[in-house]
Amino acid sequence: MKPDAVGSGGMDTQDPSWKRDLAWLLPLLLVFFLALLGSRPFSNPDEGRYTEIPRLMAESGDYVTPRLNGVKYFEKPPLMYWLSALTFEVAGVNEWTSRFWVALLATFGASSTYLGGRYLYGRVVGLIAAFVLSTTFLYYILSRVVILDMGVSVFITTGLLCFIAALDFPEGRARRLLWYGFYASMALATLTKGLIGIVLPGAVAFFWVLVFNQWSRLRPFYPITGTLVLLAIAAPWHVAASLRNHEFAQFYFIHEHFNRFTSTVHDRYQPFWYFVPVLVAGLLPWTFFLPAALLQSLSGGWNARKDNLKTWFLFAWIVVIFAFFSKSQSKLIPYILPVFPACAILIARPLARVWAGERAKATRSGFLAFSAFCILLSVALLLYPVRKATPEMISALAPFRIVLSIILLTAAWLVVLRIKRMNLRGALTSATVCFALFLMALNPLGQILDTRSSRVLMEELRPVLERDDPVYSVGDYVQDMPVYLGRLVSVVDYVGELQFGIEAEPERTRERFLGRDEFLTRWAAHNRGFAVMRRREYEERYSKQPGFEATLVGETSRFVLLSRSPLPEALTPKPNSK
Repeated sequence: MKPDAVGSGGMDTQDPSWKRDLAWLLPLLLVFFLALLGSRPFSNPDEGRYTEIPRLMAESGDYVTPRLNGVKYFEKPPLMYWLSALTFEVAGVNEWTSRFWVALLATFGASSTYLGGRYLYGRVVGLIAAFVLSTTFLYYILSRVVILDMGVSVFITTGLLCFIAALDFPEGRARRLLWYGFYASMALATLTKGLIGIVLPGAVAFFWVLVFNQWSRLRPFYPITGTLVLLAIAAPWHVAASLRNHEFAQFYFIHEHFNRFTSTVHDRYQPFWYFVPVLVAGLLPWTFFLPAALLQSLSGGWNARKDNLKTWFLFAWIVVIFAFFSKSQSKLIPYILPVFPACAILIARPLARVWAGERAKATRSGFLAFSAFCILLSVALLLYPVRKATPEMISALAPFRIVLSIILLTAAWLVVLRIKRMNLRGALTSATVCFALFLMALNPLGQILDTRSSRVLMEELRPVLERDDPVYSVGDYVQDMPVYLGRLVSVVDYVGELQFGIEAEPERTRERFLGRDEFLTRWAAHNRGFAVMRRREYEERYSKQPGFEATLVGETSRFVLLSRSPLPEALTPKPNSK
């Protein structure tokens, strides 16, 4: 097949240079993604939720029925829970171990993008694509957050790259393994986030084959044995969960798949164009090279499509997934992540020409726009006020603002200097290295800016907490409380996403999920007990409640920690004003 790329295109399986590349690329990516992984507390609700579920799996040994704070939770399948639970059994539960698999999958995703870019367009495109993907805002940020979107994105990417590569091989072992890789990747994506793991890569492949009439290249695609591979990986848990939980199938398949896509039941409705600014902002700082990527990729237009089939496959990848989530009635920023590897490969193509010594005007303009962006962002970091910031927060942020601004201004200066000297290769290196340092330097900011975690309060509570002391989360379910305490908590005057699990086992949950009146009765009846609630909830409601006796023993800018009775002075934690 005629390659449509910089370089030779394709990847000779007898050429060992890809192995040498991975030998240095993988350690570099691992350092980049694993560094500072535990530098901030869990962010609620997602990180608390997706840490508590595997914590309970590891504690109970039940790897079939996911539970959140002790109640059944079937919103998502269990692959990421399993991986984290096994890690917790070996290395304990903390921020670093909880985020380990997300960062590792991000590393694997960047490595797969290298292999895919190399196969499609040559070694340089593959390497640049891996660095572009790793240093985009959204991809890096989501590599630090315990959610499922990184995993499903990586498996969809791997599957689609296996698919497009398989078509180039004649019938035999290599083609069969690539097709099995396609089926296995869909199965793993399904075990990560549900049926979109099959729907999305299947839709992309079908759309491309249909539009570009590539039916003859599909044969053989091993539909029977490939489906058996898929089912062998994805089906056992679904069957086991259905047999053990009679309510599983209706909730998981109908409520969490069909209703989520077709209705606003999850209250995540956004306009159709929602993902346009998400994609533009998420691809920063490489967004500025999209015009050059489009110019190169669409050269020759529709009439030259037969010579650019692989490039059109990347466009199909982006368009189908983008359209799917844009049509969905449930939209969240991370959903769009699976298109980022394809975007990175397309962006890498004009940058590969820069590396080869070409001086394309569009690419030069991209570097100038990158420099202007860095300058504007540095000014914003220095001058933009943080909303609702406490004096302590402002003081803690000051050195980070300065350091981040220096990195950005250095990046802008180096890139402009390299452009003046007609050294675009140096400009690319400077932009990549400086922005990678900028992203890494962002990590500690979570410790300062994220007020949603209860870690500070739980660290104050643990030393004084006795085994039989009741602990309440009042008016909300603060999801990282059970994680930091290593035990279940009672929830007051809140149902939310726990409703299904509460109603599925009322006899098991009745004692821990309380109405406000029942909580007040229990609080008054016990000599010891602790409660966490929003500061506003406490000030406007409970502090004025007749007969409600409580001692404030800890506080943050968002939450207060109350004790049923005063603690001995030696054990009383000092209130924290974060």
